[in-house]
Amino acid sequence: QVQLVESGGGLVQPGGSLRLSCAASGSSTSKYTMGWFRQAPGKQRELVATISYVGTTNYLDSVKGRFTISRGHAEKTVYLQMNNLKPEDTAVYYCNVGLWDDATSRVYDYWGQGTQVTVSS
Repeated sequence: QVQLVESGGGLVQPGGSLRLSCAASGSSTSKYTMGWFRQAPGKQRELVATISYVGTTNYLDSVKGRFTISRGHAEKTVYLQMNNLKPEDTAVYYCNVGLWDDATSRVYDYWGQGTQVTVSS
């Protein structure tokens, strides 16, 4: 089974930085997209950033210029560098991977357990 492990959340002051990490295991496909979603209390889960296996990135408008998504040295690892954090960034952040299955010609999504990011003075 596919497993995703997240780390890097915590409590920081406004203007501070955090780096989230995620590693997926259990799949050998070379076609995939990894990304980060977040969900604040009382709000819908929203896409923060994604990166494809060819390096294409997408960002939520409110985090552009502050957050950077990147791939690790190992396949199917991803980081989210978060700088100049704001209170409105407070949320549970979830790692996501979309894996292409050649046998079924479909994409299957898997989720990490979530890591809490709290930005407060």
